[in-house]
Amino acid sequence: MAEEKAGILEAIGRKTRDDYRDLHWEGSFNDYMALVGEKPVVIRNSYQRLYDMIMSYGREKVSKGRSSPYRYTFFSDPENNGRDAVFGLEQTLSRLVDLFKSAALGYGPEKRLLLLHGPVGSAKSTIVRQIKRGLERYSRKPEGALYSFRWNDVEEGNQADLNGDGSFPCPMHEEPLKLIPVEFRDRVVERLQASSSLPYRLHVEGELCPACRKIFWTLMKRYEGELEKVLGHITVYRLIMSEKDRIGIGTFQPKDEKNQDSTELTGDVNYRKIAIYGSDSDPRAFNFDGELNIANRGIIEFIEVLKLDVAFLYDLLGATQEHSIKPKKFPQTDVDEVIIGHTNEPEYLKLQNNEYMEALRDRTIKVDVPYMTRLRDEVRIYERDFNRDLIKGKHIAPHTVSVASMWAVLTRLAEPKKEDLSLVQKMKLYDGKTLPGYTEDTILELRKESPREGMEGISPRYVQDKLSSSLVKDMNEKCVNPFMVLNELEAGLAHNSLISSEEQRERFRQLLSVVKEEYEDIIKNEVRRAISADESAVSSLCSNYIDNVKAYTQGEKIRNKFTNKQQEPDERLMRSIEEKIEIPETRKDDFRREIMNYIGALAVEGKRFDWRTDDRLRKALEMKLFEDQKDAIKLSALVTNVVDRETQEKIEIIRTRLIKNYGYCEVCSRDLLEYISSIFARGDEKEE
Repeated sequence: MAEEKAGILEAIGRKTRDDYRDLHWEGSFNDYMALVGEKPVVIRNSYQRLYDMIMSYGREKVSKGRSSPYRYTFFSDPENNGRDAVFGLEQTLSRLVDLFKSAALGYGPEKRLLLLHGPVGSAKSTIVRQIKRGLERYSRKPEGALYSFRWNDVEEGNQADLNGDGSFPCPMHEEPLKLIPVEFRDRVVERLQASSSLPYRLHVEGELCPACRKIFWTLMKRYEGELEKVLGHITVYRLIMSEKDRIGIGTFQPKDEKNQDSTELTGDVNYRKIAIYGSDSDPRAFNFDGELNIANRGIIEFIEVLKLDVAFLYDLLGATQEHSIKPKKFPQTDVDEVIIGHTNEPEYLKLQNNEYMEALRDRTIKVDVPYMTRLRDEVRIYERDFNRDLIKGKHIAPHTVSVASMWAVLTRLAEPKKEDLSLVQKMKLYDGKTLPGYTEDTILELRKESPREGMEGISPRYVQDKLSSSLVKDMNEKCVNPFMVLNELEAGLAHNSLISSEEQRERFRQLLSVVKEEYEDIIKNEVRRAISADESAVSSLCSNYIDNVKAYTQGEKIRNKFTNKQQEPDERLMRSIEEKIEIPETRKDDFRREIMNYIGALAVEGKRFDWRTDDRLRKALEMKLFEDQKDAIKLSALVTNVVDRETQEKIEIIRTRLIKNYGYCEVCSRDLLEYISSIFARGDEKEE
């Protein structure tokens, strides 16, 4: 065992040493020029590096449609086991990455503030946090390497010694090629561009920061213009981005207005060094450590950016449009960084109504980050935190998370304008379910007629809080079921501070009732399937029904598979199925034509129809099969005190199927059957 531990430690030590050498590369300016000649990509600007970082993880089309967005693997947080994964925002993230690409190509967005705008809890902060962490990791990879420089032996005596070894690192981590005078720099960059196959143009723009510029011209004077001798004082080193070390990644959060100071963004005088250099206008006596300074070459995040004081907004405007900032007592200083902020709707509306903020509005690109409107994505948010691997000591009954998610999504959807479409059906269409008469194009039309869907409604945080409450409310309960969570959600509405009106609160309560009805339908179907427990029988019944419908709509006869004779379509069979979903006699022809048109539309899209494809038909088939087999067991016997042995054995078989096939436990399977039996007993279920 000791030898094994020693071997592990040795392997870790060896890997650490190798990584350290790679990440702490140092060399002369000539060494760096050779490195750049081999890999011109290292001189990318901040937007180009960010775009390459995201693309290095890959992407895929969400669907086959021409206008379908991409799903970028990076935002699934693959290197962190999905802990910060963003679900269901493909449209938003595609637009954001397109802006990064456009900025990388120099088409304009690089001169704008990117503003993530959306309701609270819609993943704005998570998106930016992912980007910052991604840049940190990317800078440690060979393909993401970037470099900066420090000055050596530049002081007479020991006046400046920032690193404790007589060296002076560039305080803004600038690109070493900035040391080449502007009049010669373009020629160098053009040669590098010609030797590369990069999709964007390389640029090294701007002057050195004031501190480096001071040292540079002091040395040029000392060596009478001999650039090679000046560059002999340079050591180039690999730059590793780190938010904690304040290298390449900045974060600014507005504070109380009385305590805000613009030097937090652009740096401040170091009064201790004034005694060394004799003047507060000497750049070596200035700390270029504001958030805009230290974020150079990387990214800066502005949290609740529209809460900034006006004085801060001037600095922000310069950094976005001109790519420069104005430190106190120094000239305009060039910066190269992605500037991204986020805010919620009330703050954005204040910006829209403030006539003094026109300059900021003109330099802002707004990217809406809505709540989820697709049920499966909302479910994934909660399953990340509330799943059986993480929750110990309690069982979460099937559909508990999905029922809470269903309610959250419904609060965000607008009532459909089509009379024959319910809100629940609209939610199912958005979730990828199918309904006769609705194609991908008509679903897009539904989204277009309600552009604000997802910008209002219940926050995922509220649902997470109530799921947590349900888990800890009664520690004697071994299982948490959907009704417990729905009760918690309803009880909390009275105290939810984000609900703006009593009318909205009442609508949310009504939607809880809608969800309860939908849940009842789900568990009824589940019990039916547990009783019939034969998917092949459902498939066979579906095939028989479709064959008869096809013959009926086309005015043909159907071949009897037993007698091999032609006969009329089986009207009795078709009606016995259609009546299960309340298709009246007068509507049967329309319904059958809809089914056939829908099958044809699927075939055009290269899809195949089966009994799971259409929710209404699936339900009818399962109910028909259940009716044929229901006499084998009477669930209503559960609500009586007398259950004969034979019935009890059949009930145990159903419970076993629920546990084995549907994820129930001993407790919630018993609760489920008792609840279903109470429905049967009061006559709510037609089959009984």
